[in-house]
Amino acid sequence: MSDLVSLAEIEEAAGRLPGVVVRTPLVPFPLSDPALLVKAESLQPIGAFKVRGAYATIAGLPEDVRKRGVVTHSSGNHAQAVAFTARALGIRAVLVVPNTAPQVKVDACVALGAEVLYVEPTMEARETTAARLAEAHGLTLVPPYDDRRIVAGQGTAGLEIVQDRPDVDVVLVPIGGGGLISGVAAAVKRLRPEAKVIGVEPQLAADARASLLAGRPVSWTAAQTARTSADALRAQRVGDIPFAHIRAFVDDIVTVSEEEIRLTVRRLAREARLIAEPGGAVATAAYLYRGDELPSARTYVSVLSGGNVDPAYLAEAIA
Repeated sequence: MSDLVSLAEIEEAAGRLPGVVVRTPLVPFPLSDPALLVKAESLQPIGAFKVRGAYATIAGLPEDVRKRGVVTHSSGNHAQAVAFTARALGIRAVLVVPNTAPQVKVDACVALGAEVLYVEPTMEARETTAARLAEAHGLTLVPPYDDRRIVAGQGTAGLEIVQDRPDVDVVLVPIGGGGLISGVAAAVKRLRPEAKVIGVEPQLAADARASLLAGRPVSWTAAQTARTSADALRAQRVGDIPFAHIRAFVDDIVTVSEEEIRLTVRRLAREARLIAEPGGAVATAAYLYRGDELPSARTYVSVLSGGNVDPAYLAEAIA
């Protein structure tokens, strides 16, 4: 347990966020029984939870290191979070982005003043390019999920969930690279050990579920994960640090179909008045369509991790 992110680390990260990161509300999903509360991270200034980890990490760097700038690789939301943080702190940000990233997310990064470099949509291309740029230009690499500082920052969402709803029974969390569920689970389990933490993935990008069942990280190919509409969850493999947290704190991982994701984007917009991107909708989809696979409970919380949805997808889903 000593190798896992502590509650003190999460609380320290939380101390850096006021005035920058929104303490997002738990929005009741209408007519849900048992009760579902949606943690609306789509209301963050960059439209996704990623700003928690990025800001907590970069703001915590020594000033002389921070001034040299930062680099990251990301399919979109983490890139936006790093760009937003860099602009807030007045430093350079270089973003390595797969050429399949949604244009709406890339445009937001450019508008924030970041430099964008496109690469092939493989983890190898992303990681290699970002590491090369860091070394060549003296930039600090800010990983999207496989970093304990990032995990601690994302864990602040779990801290808020338990503070705002101390009786929560089940917390449903999307899984991409694993940073969000690692931090949320670490916070929830330390503050409310009896609560269950359930990860949720698309069926077409279920590498984390395969990893949990195998007892070791399992990789999927970029071609496999590219099949899902949930672009934010196309990580080919959970990180080593997140996987250690998943094994220690996560009770189960369930999967949802593409149709269930699309229907949930529609229902969140129409019934809860919340905009969700496909990856942000999967946790709520598990409550709505996979209830027989979840622990019975009185109170559920689903993390709506992001709302940076392609306009065409949203229009089709709502129509």
